[in-house]
Amino acid sequence: MYGENLMETKNADLSSLRIDRTKKSVNPEQKQKVIKTIIWFVTVVVVVLLIYFGFKNITAPAVEVTLTTATLQSSAQSSAVLTASGYVVAQRKAAVASKGMGRLVYLGVVEGDKVAADQVIARLEDNDIKAQLAQAQANLKLNQAELKDAENNYNRQKTLLASGATSQMEVDAAESRYNRVIASIDVAKAQVLAAEVSMENTLIRAPFNGTVLTKNADVGEVVAPLGAGANAKAAVVTIADMNSLQVEADVSESNIEKILPNQDCQISLDAYPGHNYAGYVSKIVPTADRGKATVMVKIGFKEYDSRVLPEMSAKVLFLREAMNEKLKKEVPSLVIPKTALANRGGQVVTFRLQDDKALQVPVITGKEFGAYIEITSGLENGSQIIDNVTDEIKNGAKVKTK
Repeated sequence: MYGENLMETKNADLSSLRIDRTKKSVNPEQKQKVIKTIIWFVTVVVVVLLIYFGFKNITAPAVEVTLTTATLQSSAQSSAVLTASGYVVAQRKAAVASKGMGRLVYLGVVEGDKVAADQVIARLEDNDIKAQLAQAQANLKLNQAELKDAENNYNRQKTLLASGATSQMEVDAAESRYNRVIASIDVAKAQVLAAEVSMENTLIRAPFNGTVLTKNADVGEVVAPLGAGANAKAAVVTIADMNSLQVEADVSESNIEKILPNQDCQISLDAYPGHNYAGYVSKIVPTADRGKATVMVKIGFKEYDSRVLPEMSAKVLFLREAMNEKLKKEVPSLVIPKTALANRGGQVVTFRLQDDKALQVPVITGKEFGAYIEITSGLENGSQIIDNVTDEIKNGAKVKTK
């Protein structure tokens, strides 16, 4: 009896230990709920992080920066004692006007024409002057004809006086008439000369050999000395001696001691940045501009070509050494300060300012010019970039200029 009970107990215990494989280990609804909870939690975390970093970026103070400009520079610039800017100016220049007033009937030149000294370049209406000249010449002939009669009468009266056939009064009257005719001839000659001068004043001549720069009046307009009339033009043309071109540059008073007479210079025109001209200090004007605190320095060309024109802007390098052919033919390189370069991820870059943010610009560098370095790719002449780049300045960083 006892044995049977023991067997039944064992069977009952073993059966209770069996796994019911017909039941699932996890409830599907519960599993989906857990997944949704995890997704919701991750989403909230991401949104919070985005809000945090976005708010931090907005409220972060902008980095103060200074800007510099990529410019063209030659090796002469790095060794120059001083650099100045100025303009090409003709030292011999004239606004040619008429000495008389009248209507312009002839203009024989236009801009760019070359003229010689005393060449007639324009003419005023001269009909009235011609009439005055003809009248003066006719009056002179009349007086000259009367002179012959007065002279013969005077001589005759003197002969008759010697023979007692006339009186002294008649002789004196004949002499007075003779002298009046001589005086009338002198007046007539002066009138002819005045008419000839007036006739010459209707001709406008070139004062020296030069080139016409501007044409200030046209045929049909009234011209007058100094524009005396309300609608009159003063100068007909403006001419300049193209062999007298020099660069006039203003130099600060504090730097004038660096410049010496006949000092060698390199002149480059903004119109032709790839070409340089040899120059020298022609004159240091012995007075200063009180308002600008500068002294004018005139730089002459040792040689130049027809491309050099008055009023062109120019840059002048005052050199320590004489200008040689190598420096004259050297093509300027695009350079920036070395302090404007940075290394980001093993790449040499600069930073531009765009919408108050730093924009990373990869560049390729070349040879060095003292504190400057050549940029062969990535920037253009005149590009403004951030100088004195620090670790705070990164692509997209908020910046502001000082």
